[in-house]
Amino acid sequence: MGKKSKKAAKAGKAGVEKRKLPKRECCVSKSRCGRCPIRMLKEGTLPDGLAVKKRVLVRAADGKKVSKKELQKAA
Repeated sequence: MGKKSKKAAKAGKAGVEKRKLPKRECCVSKSRCGRCPIRMLKEGTLPDGLAVKKRVLVRAADGKKVSKKELQKAA
């Protein structure tokens, strides 16, 4: 039996897996990072009500940029 990391132990206590939030802007790396909004859109893991336009995360309703507060609420 191996030791659990502190993060794994905390996640196990809560019993709920925390979803990764997308970045507000794509970093344009060749290998897409784990929080890339373009990758999340393609996989279907982007939160409801959000879209990507010109590598920037926007609200699907009006196309305006998403604030950090709105991003926290979406998750």
